[in-house]
Amino acid sequence: MARAVHSMIRVLDEARSCTFYETAFGLTVADRLDFDSFTLIYLSNAESGFELELTVNKGRDTPYDLGDGYGHLAVSVADVDAEHARLTAAGLGPRKLVDFRNGDTLVARFFFIADPDGYQIEVIQRGGRFA
Repeated sequence: MARAVHSMIRVLDEARSCTFYETAFGLTVADRLDFDSFTLIYLSNAESGFELELTVNKGRDTPYDLGDGYGHLAVSVADVDAEHARLTAAGLGPRKLVDFRNGDTLVARFFFIADPDGYQIEVIQRGGRFA
């Protein structure tokens, strides 16, 4: 059976992205591989074995076009209200909290936040299918 190990996104500024992901989600550098034309940075934390791979293409100075195919990454947290307050206080600009319902049934409580390159991250209250 396959096991998901990482997802990759392209970023312009390694330091800016690493700072964002550490501040927002406690992800720190697990490995860094430097090549002639690009650098790969693998970020992780103790919560999961899944990693976020940041690819920095050297010499690029224009933002990436995220296009209309990219959706979002998602992380679960124990207290979505506290995380929203913490990220707001850190000046990271999370969007409003949402109670997503199917009729009267609460499916998820979440908010979105954008990283420095415009990638969207959904922050979901842990529980149910998002345990």
